Amino acid sequence: MKVIEHIQQASSTLFSIEILPPLKGKDIQSIFNGIDPLMEFKPAFIDVTYHREEFVLRKRKDGGFDKVFTRKRPGTVAICAALMNRYKIDTVPHLICGGFSKEETENALIDLNFLGIDNVLVLRGDSIKNEPHFTPEPDGNKTSIELLQQVKNMNSGVYLDEEISNATASNFCIGVSGYPEKHFEAPNMASDMRWLKQKIDNGADYIVTQMFFNNEKFFEFEKKCKDQGINVPIIPGIKPLTTKKQLTILPKIFHIDIPEALVNEVEKCKDDKAVKQVGIEWAIQQSIELKQAKIPVLHYYTMGLSEATKAIASKVF
Repeated sequence: MKVIEHIQQASSTLFSIEILPPLKGKDIQSIFNGIDPLMEFKPAFIDVTYHREEFVLRKRKDGGFDKVFTRKRPGTVAICAALMNRYKIDTVPHLICGGFSKEETENALIDLNFLGIDNVLVLRGDSIKNEPHFTPEPDGNKTSIELLQQVKNMNSGVYLDEEISNATASNFCIGVSGYPEKHFEAPNMASDMRWLKQKIDNGADYIVTQMFFNNEKFFEFEKKCKDQGINVPIIPGIKPLTTKKQLTILPKIFHIDIPEALVNEVEKCKDDKAVKQVGIEWAIQQSIELKQAKIPVLHYYTMGLSEATKAIASKVF
């Protein structure tokens, strides 16, 4: 079932989660271990992130260096199939521009279609650590809108090979990202909202937001969307703080603000066990307020761990 259909048929706020594929060399049991404790809350769907390649410089015997590429977290398509088989649940694989050609993207979409997966979340993706800014593949999609258009083309039966005629059309429900505190590359919030409106005008069905810790930021974002004529469902992304070092790591990586009240409580904690409890309690209050506002879905970034999310869900759902 499509994400948009889950929302349309729901009588109350839905619960969903997002997971990471395991590192290369690890088996899928770690994924199951992180999901099993959350199944009692009946997640409507599970997002599975997609990861591009990275490279390292490996020194040769002659003193030179070779650029060696590796993908640390492969397996998104296979994991989606495994989750559907084990839990009989809908999955939402992420698709990104970076590191993939349009043909590789098309082949992934074909595999997803064969598996009966009818949801995707399209993202540009981040630059790799060794690059100062995002660099697309020479034959890849450069922006999330280009990637969105490729999916829409397949939904219309249009493939990259123009000689293919009477092709079977796919039927993907397409999600896109939104940033309540602005994408870090956007010059201002107004510009970022115009870009989001373009994604919706190009056929996106719903929006999932970057994590945030201040619900007012989300409600302001909702209003900005309405002012832009964006009327698709907006799903808030929620992540509890679990360690004190996240006070500096999360703003640096995700370009978000952490409210002063939360920072003050975390700084009082003697250890990360206490920090996790503060983070859980803060996320519970966030979730309750969002649920009272009749937000269609609360989406939790679990990072493959269930303890904190389970503690939150037990008080909210």
